[in-house]
Amino acid sequence: MTGPAKLCVSNQKGGVGKTTIAINVAGAINARGHDVLFVDLDPQGNATENLGLMDAYDEEPPTLFDCLTNPEQRDVVADIVREHEEMDVIPSNIDMTAAEPELTLSRRSGEQLSLVLREIEDDYDYVIVDCPPNLGNLMDNALFATQNVLIPALAESTSKRAFELLFDHVDALEYDYEIDIADRGVVINRIDVRKKQAQEMVEWINAAFDDVPVWQIRERADVQKALDSGVSLLEFNPECDMCEVFLDIAAGLDEQFGIEAQEVEA
Repeated sequence: MTGPAKLCVSNQKGGVGKTTIAINVAGAINARGHDVLFVDLDPQGNATENLGLMDAYDEEPPTLFDCLTNPEQRDVVADIVREHEEMDVIPSNIDMTAAEPELTLSRRSGEQLSLVLREIEDDYDYVIVDCPPNLGNLMDNALFATQNVLIPALAESTSKRAFELLFDHVDALEYDYEIDIADRGVVINRIDVRKKQAQEMVEWINAAFDDVPVWQIRERADVQKALDSGVSLLEFNPECDMCEVFLDIAAGLDEQFGIEAQEVEA
């Protein structure tokens, strides 16, 4: 594989904990000794806030919006990268709320993120893109730039329709751009094992995705506490049992991408 492993965390259904999964998977990949670039492509800026970088959300131009919508400012991306103890971050910005209509006017509307990332991606082992919760130009950019998708979902019946909508969109994008987008796994989030419906949906998802890994994250208060503290669960409380699952996800991605874990300095 040439260049970094690139992966978008995507589900157009809101409220599935997409950003939570993206941050914790990035943290786990970092814990395996890899340099990670995290891209917050969601105009809401939840990941930017959860990583303690909310000041970047209100910054004056140039921002990610300018890099995506003005070809002459793509190289500015190196200047907007923020350092975090677990990863480098391209933060979202309030101007990103105008990105969807602006990208519609672009000649290569779905390729802009890929062109921006070319400026800096070779400095990293992984690029993780947190997608907005809708099927639009920004989602197209994330899927085209990474061509790999990790899908967070809830153990509830509404997830079936969400999967269907996402895969219809992926199929259309593959056809339009003549690319192949790989499913790298499903992360079932916030599982409440006491609920019968949750158990049934876990079984359904495992059966429906029998050819890709399915990981299960149970409800834990420390997951939210970690985000409130601006870090991943592995940094906040490495003793939490869900850390092992996130590390399993990172190990599984390493295996799929053919990347070896690195020595981590104490």
